[in-house]
Amino acid sequence: MNGPRFNEFIQSPKVRVIDENGENLGVMYTREAIEQAAEVGLDLVEVSPNADPPVAKFLDVGKFKYEAQKKANQARKSQKTQEIKEIKMRPNIDDHDYDVKMRSIHKFIAEGDKVKVTLRFRGRELAHGELGMKLLVRVQEDTTEDAKVEQYPRMEGRQMLMVLSPK
Repeated sequence: MNGPRFNEFIQSPKVRVIDENGENLGVMYTREAIEQAAEVGLDLVEVSPNADPPVAKFLDVGKFKYEAQKKANQARKSQKTQEIKEIKMRPNIDDHDYDVKMRSIHKFIAEGDKVKVTLRFRGRELAHGELGMKLLVRVQEDTTEDAKVEQYPRMEGRQMLMVLSPK
């Protein structure tokens, strides 16, 4: 029973004790509870310090820490991080290529990821920004059911960007 709360815990004259099987042993003196825990080969750990009297439990501290670590690792593993997937297009994209890109966008959004649509302009295409804007508006209209626009289309150098996120 090491740690910052040990001294406070010892000073508290009586505690409510719960054994290793989860059964309530009642209120007893702290020293008596520590001795009983030692007889069973376990430690007395304060579970609820704010209760009156404080609640303590017979536990194997090493096993308790191991279980807590395992639970934390499991929670971290099951957590879904949202990634940003990028789809690159050109302003004069063909219909079939556009359909393939749209399938990818729908798949990414269904998986819960954000999608960054990048439209790259080359050479004189930059003079026809309206073509790019028209294409991004078309993408926006085709994804209205399952996505919302997080960043509206904007120019950044020679490319136009738009970010979609799942609804």
